[in-house]
Amino acid sequence: MEEYKKLLGEARKGLPEHVFQKERFEIPKVKGHIQGNKTVISNFLQIANLLHREPEHMLKFILRELATPGEIKKSGSVIIGTKVPASRINEKIKQYSNSYVFCYECSKPDTKIEKEGNFNFLKCLACGARHSIKARV
Repeated sequence: MEEYKKLLGEARKGLPEHVFQKERFEIPKVKGHIQGNKTVISNFLQIANLLHREPEHMLKFILRELATPGEIKKSGSVIIGTKVPASRINEKIKQYSNSYVFCYECSKPDTKIEKEGNFNFLKCLACGARHSIKARV
């Protein structure tokens, strides 16, 4: 057993440092305000960009989940047709990320959506895993 631990220690010394680093990926919280009976999100495009997803795809998912109308304005802000608390929008963005961003194997956000025929796949650029996902929303 002692020899095994010694060999294991030597093997670990030979590995590069970045293997042991656990970088934590955090989804930014939405910034916005309520204007009349609508909700305005000012940093939606930045969040979509950070997740490497099309803003339209992400917004369509969130609006469907919230069962409310909404749109992306030319200014880059998103207008949601009802009053929605930021916590609820953040929850839906996290739900979107779990379905369409994070790898099902290694949980890293380094993925892309690939379309093959009638099927969509979530391809991980970090570990190479591929999983079929629901058709785009």
